[in-house]
Amino acid sequence: QVQLVESGGGLVQAGGSLRLSCAASRRSFSSFAMGWFRQAPGKEREFVAAINWSGGVRNYEDSVKGRFTISRDNAKNTVYLQMNSLKPEDTAVYYCAASPNYSRYQDYGAWGYWGQGIQVTVSS
Repeated sequence: QVQLVESGGGLVQAGGSLRLSCAASRRSFSSFAMGWFRQAPGKEREFVAAINWSGGVRNYEDSVKGRFTISRDNAKNTVYLQMNSLKPEDTAVYYCAASPNYSRYQDYGAWGYWGQGIQVTVSS
């Protein structure tokens, strides 16, 4: 089992920044791929970013490329999502996810462990 707890969300004006953190409970955190997804009201949960176990491979959804950065600190069992130049359309509940496999990182169903989600609201 892997328990994931997100923090760092909140309300920010357009153009601002937030950093989300996701702390994992498991000591084998460093063997897991980690990802971030988001879900806006009335929409399906969508892929945002993913990072492999070592941090050497990262992937992003097209609309966040150049604005968001995913990173991880395996010594702290934590993954981060730095979000810059935020837009109102980034408003959503953001979820942290973990999986022992990275190959299907864009597939919501491929991630076996999820955090409870955290709200990010960007005002215009």
